[in-house]
Amino acid sequence: MGTAERAERRKGKQRLVSLLSAALLTFGTSVAFFTGTTSAAADPIEGCTATTGAIVAVDFGPFGGKVERGCDTTPTTGYELLRTGGFTTEGTQHDGPAFICRIGSGSFNSGTQYPTADKENCVLTPQATAYWSYWTASPGQKTWTYSSLGAMARIPKAGDVDAWVFGSTDIGGTSGKPTFSPDDVRAAGSTPDPDPTGPPPVPPGTVDVSAATRWLSGKLTDGGVVDEGSTTPNYLLTTEAVYALAGADPKSAAARKAADFLATPAHTDAYAYPAGKAGIPDATAAARLALVAEATGKDPRAFGGHDLLGDLVTYVCPRDIGDGETIDGCLTKGDFRTTGQSDAQAMAVIALLNGGVTPPADAVKRLTALQCEDGGFTSILIRSGGWCDSDANATALIALALKRAGGHDAVVEKARAHLRKSQLPTGAWPAAAYMTTGNAASTGWASQAMRALGDTPYADAGLFWLSKQQLPGGAFGFEEGLTEPQLYPTAPAVVAAAKSDLVKLTTKKVDPPTPPTTPSPPTTPSPPTTPPGDGPDLKKGAAYLTDTARLVRGRYYENSPGSGFADYGLTIDGAYALAATGENDSALRNIVDFLDKGGKDGKGRGVHDWTLIGTKHAGGGSLGKTALLAEAVGRDPRAFGGQDLIAALAKAVCPAPSTAPDRSCAAKGAYTNAPSVFSQSLAVIAQVRAGESAAAADPIAYLESLQEPSGAWPSLIGTPSGAEVDSTAMAAMALDLLPDAKAQAAVDKALAWLAAQQKDDGGFPGASGNSVNSAALAVQGMTLDAPKYRTQIAKARKFLATQQNDDGGFDVAKGGQPGSDVRASTQAVGGATGISFATLTRSLAGTVPQPVPTGTTGAPVIVTPGGETASAGGGSGSGGALASTGTQVAGIAAAAAALVFGGWGTTRAARRRRHHETTTGGRK
Repeated sequence: MGTAERAERRKGKQRLVSLLSAALLTFGTSVAFFTGTTSAAADPIEGCTATTGAIVAVDFGPFGGKVERGCDTTPTTGYELLRTGGFTTEGTQHDGPAFICRIGSGSFNSGTQYPTADKENCVLTPQATAYWSYWTASPGQKTWTYSSLGAMARIPKAGDVDAWVFGSTDIGGTSGKPTFSPDDVRAAGSTPDPDPTGPPPVPPGTVDVSAATRWLSGKLTDGGVVDEGSTTPNYLLTTEAVYALAGADPKSAAARKAADFLATPAHTDAYAYPAGKAGIPDATAAARLALVAEATGKDPRAFGGHDLLGDLVTYVCPRDIGDGETIDGCLTKGDFRTTGQSDAQAMAVIALLNGGVTPPADAVKRLTALQCEDGGFTSILIRSGGWCDSDANATALIALALKRAGGHDAVVEKARAHLRKSQLPTGAWPAAAYMTTGNAASTGWASQAMRALGDTPYADAGLFWLSKQQLPGGAFGFEEGLTEPQLYPTAPAVVAAAKSDLVKLTTKKVDPPTPPTTPSPPTTPSPPTTPPGDGPDLKKGAAYLTDTARLVRGRYYENSPGSGFADYGLTIDGAYALAATGENDSALRNIVDFLDKGGKDGKGRGVHDWTLIGTKHAGGGSLGKTALLAEAVGRDPRAFGGQDLIAALAKAVCPAPSTAPDRSCAAKGAYTNAPSVFSQSLAVIAQVRAGESAAAADPIAYLESLQEPSGAWPSLIGTPSGAEVDSTAMAAMALDLLPDAKAQAAVDKALAWLAAQQKDDGGFPGASGNSVNSAALAVQGMTLDAPKYRTQIAKARKFLATQQNDDGGFDVAKGGQPGSDVRASTQAVGGATGISFATLTRSLAGTVPQPVPTGTTGAPVIVTPGGETASAGGGSGSGGALASTGTQVAGIAAAAAALVFGGWGTTRAARRRRHHETTTGGRK
């Protein structure tokens, strides 16, 4: 599998005024547990079992307390579980009661809420180094998972355990996890048997392999798979088709024809050697092509004019990224350069072994280091000590590779036990152990591994489930119950149904292939005028966003239904989406007038109670986001809502980093209280669009300095965080406004990185998994160079269409908690247009102003806020942010801003420059 498919299968904000002292932030070496009486509001702990209710644990260790537990036998949300479990909470002034800033328990220090006001004033969203992070564990799960959904959005299942921990973590939850295990806080006797007595008791099932291979053969055009709406081959899916066809029939003519197609030098070079013969090969592609050769009787040492196996061995990383000079494409010693994914690492090992080449010992050892505590393997090439989240596909494939390599029996046995345990009662395997629905690709891979490891009954149970999921045409959908046929899940399902596996089918010898055909020369698509591919129904999406059940009085979104507390960040995101589509300009006018003409929410708050303009808490992200809306619809950002937002942005530029305890400025050129790349980018765009490029010079330079060698940007500013799709797309949109060669080169590098992150189903990785927000932002980013990334854009838009529900809204992430989400929907609707935030324009001419409703009171209901960042994209529930404490905003700092996008067909000056420079041979 590899970069294009990563976890196919799975799946800035503002700073606080002061930090807790080091003593308070230090966890003890042991954790004391409270097991006595519970709060009067809580159900007895014994009432929550593996099949009833859920338990919540809050660690007051940093404040001198213990781990307090609570039980709710009928929780509806993670937030309700916390409250009815006997705990009290307090939100922030900026975000409302939804973002959980303090937690208290009647069982500890008379109910005092922590952190106390002298340590945290709870005005802005706390920074990533000192906040309450949210963790979850499903029944039987031995380790904690960092929640990608906020507490108000997550629906606990029977037997779940939630944990709240105060301290520091990054947006991916790779640090700061609870010091106690889920089993430590479960009710006595509530932990399921970790060693199932046998496979699921399901009857035999038969997959129609012939129908599936006919469907696969029909997907090949002149030997290769070409995505709908594209004119260029999808090489990765073509390799998948070869594996499946060869696994079902070693003499498959269709498989051999596809292998001949891939072996044509032009196609081999395009797929595996994009940097040219002198450049570093794409190790994932080289491994895949070597396996294609081995499956069809070709020579992987002379495939498409290349020695694939020799190149794989040549480009193995000799040292860790921290040991000496950085090596492009390397993270740790033993990695195959440029892979990044554990499945690609495993495929390379298998290809070498089956090609008669002993793989480097460090490359095999690298696989063993990817095993998680529960026995499964992570899908990403993490470093030692990194966050490890087991993935069924990766576990199966690495188990096959290590079994083939030999000498790793204990590791393989542990993986085998994990696969047994994670199989669902239906016979299926989920994409991740904590999920409760089957995944066809995961079931296919796991069934292959279980049969190879001698667990035939488990493999057969997987085939029973697959037989029930097979679609009329013979193919499979991505997830349980989905009816759109897809090649990615069909291929491993066919191999499993043929009772083969990737190692076995690439070890067999077959007859020589037919003479190579001469494929038609590839055509170069002309620049599109509309987004390529079948995208979501934008009219239906806009109707979802403007439904008064969600858009209160047609003016704003609440941060929880009935609270009366406007989520102004989310409201602006909705306005961006409507501006991008042009589907309801009247509704857009109502929102803009509400914000601009002094409208108040049910709590009497206006938009500047959110931007906090004129106070020391004003944030560059929220100021920039509001100014951008004014610019997009033709209003004056210097007099919007009665305030000069552009002057405020200039004042918010930091002249130097602030010193503790003041953490408002991360660095010279950062904006005050804007700790994310999203926030920085929004403010830069607002200033540049206002003609204030000179005033934005330091912020631009600082944004450019944050770009990593890979081309990506991290989520957070001033806090360590990993590369992120959302932030990279947003930063690229900002810099693309600039005319200089340095900025344009940075954009080019960012777009190449973005495209490489795409999953096989067209999605993109985010904090919530296969993220709708991330896919939408990636569309906007790649559209900056639409002719080059036409195929990737089409796939991403098609992915977004698969995540749209009947009501017009969108899920947060594929395979995640189902149901439409307003935040994700604003991102999807606007992003699918391809319009860059930096060029978004919508005239309100011809619309009729309507009276702004006066405020009314409403009972507050807590939800995670939009904060200056919680609204969108960059992390907010999908893209990579801190585990939040409210709606699916996963991001604290990263969630930063927005989802605002700009236009597909907009021809920018920068884009015109890019086209000119491409056609004239270089930059001016």
